[in-house]
Amino acid sequence: MRTLIQDFRYGLRILRKTPAFTLVAVLTLGLGIGANTAIFSVVDAVLLRPLAIIQPDRVILLQEMWQGRGSGGVSPGNFGDIRGQNKSFSSVSASASAAYNLATEDTPERIDGEKVTAEYFHTFGIQPLLGRSLTETEDSPGHNAVAVISEGLWRTRFHGDPAIVGRSIHVNGVPLSVVGVMPKRFDPLLSKSEIWLPAAFSPADLADHDDHYLNVFVRLKDNASLPGARAEMSVLAVQQQQRYPLDDKDRSFMLTPLSEALLGDQRVTLFTVLGAVGFVLLIACANIANLQMARARGRRKEVAVRVALGATPLRIVRQLLAENAVLAGASAALGIALASFGVRWLVAAAPPGVPRIDEARLDLPALLFACGIALLSSLLFGMVPALRSAAVRITETFNQAAAQSIAGRDRVRSVLVVGEVALALMLLAGAGLLVRSAMVLSKVQPGFDTTNLMVGRVGLPESGYKNPAIARQTFEAVIENVKALPGVESAAVVSRAPMTTSASSNGLLPEGKPLDPSFLINGALRIVSPGYLQTTRVPLKMGRDFTAQDTREHPMVVLVNETLARTMWPGENPIGKRFACCEMGPKGRMDPVWHEIVGVVGDVRAWGLDQKVQPEFYLPIAQMPPSAWDWIGRTMDLVIRTKGAPIPVNELRQVVSKVAPGVPIYRVSTMQERVSSQLQQSHFDTFLLSIFAATALLLAAIGIYGVLSYTVAQRTRDIGIRMALGATQDNIARDVLSQGLLLTGVGVAAGIAGALAGARLIASILYGVRPTDVVTFLAVSFVLATVALIASYLPARRASRVDPMVALRYE
Repeated sequence: MRTLIQDFRYGLRILRKTPAFTLVAVLTLGLGIGANTAIFSVVDAVLLRPLAIIQPDRVILLQEMWQGRGSGGVSPGNFGDIRGQNKSFSSVSASASAAYNLATEDTPERIDGEKVTAEYFHTFGIQPLLGRSLTETEDSPGHNAVAVISEGLWRTRFHGDPAIVGRSIHVNGVPLSVVGVMPKRFDPLLSKSEIWLPAAFSPADLADHDDHYLNVFVRLKDNASLPGARAEMSVLAVQQQQRYPLDDKDRSFMLTPLSEALLGDQRVTLFTVLGAVGFVLLIACANIANLQMARARGRRKEVAVRVALGATPLRIVRQLLAENAVLAGASAALGIALASFGVRWLVAAAPPGVPRIDEARLDLPALLFACGIALLSSLLFGMVPALRSAAVRITETFNQAAAQSIAGRDRVRSVLVVGEVALALMLLAGAGLLVRSAMVLSKVQPGFDTTNLMVGRVGLPESGYKNPAIARQTFEAVIENVKALPGVESAAVVSRAPMTTSASSNGLLPEGKPLDPSFLINGALRIVSPGYLQTTRVPLKMGRDFTAQDTREHPMVVLVNETLARTMWPGENPIGKRFACCEMGPKGRMDPVWHEIVGVVGDVRAWGLDQKVQPEFYLPIAQMPPSAWDWIGRTMDLVIRTKGAPIPVNELRQVVSKVAPGVPIYRVSTMQERVSSQLQQSHFDTFLLSIFAATALLLAAIGIYGVLSYTVAQRTRDIGIRMALGATQDNIARDVLSQGLLLTGVGVAAGIAGALAGARLIASILYGVRPTDVVTFLAVSFVLATVALIASYLPARRASRVDPMVALRYE
């Protein structure tokens, strides 16, 4: 230990004597360590940390697939059959997302929650903070006037009242007794649910195999495996197809580990960024290694003296690695300081929808990671220079003439520069592809006019609005009152406005096809009021719009988008054609209700600018099936076209409250804000990777400059001799430039090969651009070559100005 401490002290003194080198090295390495630590903190919080449930690897999300495509939701009937007939699961539970109006002391508040079965909490294995979870009795019709709330809701809305259990709260106008409070960490779906109510399925609900909307979660038994459970569900799916051919034909079950289902979409982006900062760190290490080898040339006499006095090569290596460890320690301290700011910035700047990113912090795992990569970095940039120094020859070192005749070209340093250039090009290619993707995405038209368009959501409670006529009249009254506000041009309601992540869907049967699920075409349903097309300015391509006369007393009509029209009747005029959907006629399921197409509207990118247009159809609100009010939870989006500035939220609240007392309007925003939020993820990914690519480009340029400058310094005597013998300045400059361009060319070739392989890994986050886009690869190669040429020019210019007399003076 005394020897080790002595080495550290000596290393610290040596670094103090070379402040320029120390400052450059600490800043370069500290930046790499800080960036890696900050990104690791986010990756750890989002992806690596296990879900806050007991044995998360045993909890599986069960979904339905239809015709080989994931449809997601499970019908209550299928859920009941799975629960009763499986042998692989210790518990089976279901939930359905919902939103509720919570009565508070001030204005009513809309909160997100779920309807769940009693087994839900046991599936995840988390005990309540206060009280208890739901019982089987409470999960039955007539006994379900209870609720479980989240710790966050308990603390913010009920002031952490310890007597909350047993207290009555009003939800959707109905008094519910709070039976338990779940701890803050309980968020199994990462949806920030604040309240859980019993699903209370009736026998009729459990006989319904047609309505597919449930999230089903299962916990594997200790002796069960995922492949075995999948095999069992495959057998059950075949049985369900035979029992319920109208509902379950072409349906199967898909089992996915819950963590993979919830976090899978984030893996590519986060691991890509983590790989990018790893490349930056490698380039930084290569640069410091080059600096260390340049210093080692100047320290040959020092090392030779130590060897002459009896130091072994191992002792020399230990001494030099101790110096590197001191350098890495200082860099780690700086990196941790930078990471603390970086983590806070990433959490604040991250786009919405990244799960658990708010939990990212500079905790013990992150600090250990920072120390680990600092230690690894010290080995990466220090081992080769240390070994080369330890191999010094005493006689050669003290022979000045021999020392001066050492060739300036160093293959190891050249290889490091080639590696830097290759890594920089890989990062530039990735950033270039994302930049092109973001540019293409920003030019995508949503299919409607977002200018001066506002959106707000209104949900009517079942209590008081169960009657479909009353619910419809309430929304119509809201529309009329909003239209009367100053500055409003038009207003309408829609079951789900564009730029949201979900909508009801139905299987549509074109007229003339047999009543068989194989002939159904899946279409997204949007229920709208007359004037919706005018308000959103969705173009009407053919036919007519809805009118006030389109009620249930008149023939059923429907609008379809262009994609649905092409899918159902390719090459034909769809006006006047019919399809069946949504409800059954007087004779039952074999007598479906037919809807006549009266208009075709333009395609709207309703799920996002980067999402494929889906077949969609529109029903007038006055003709919607009575049961559809339950499908949409009596909740509609209010869309408002203003004449200029947005309408103040308080005015909208007053209008809604006047028509429906106790009902809030929530999630109010402009449509342009929604479109911007759609682009946020793409822009954020592009911004991060571009920063790291620019850093890599700068470090690679510094590496090329450093190698060529060192080469010129080592070859000053040779250059002087050549110039004395008649070489021109152009000859000398061309020689140095050719060396720089050779290193760049080899690095670019290696980088293109690596980039072509790596680009395929980010293909899933690209839009409108191929991973092998030739334009991008040519552009980034040109940029890198240009920067390398500039970095090579300065040493070449210095070499061409060498004075032969000065270079040969000591001869």
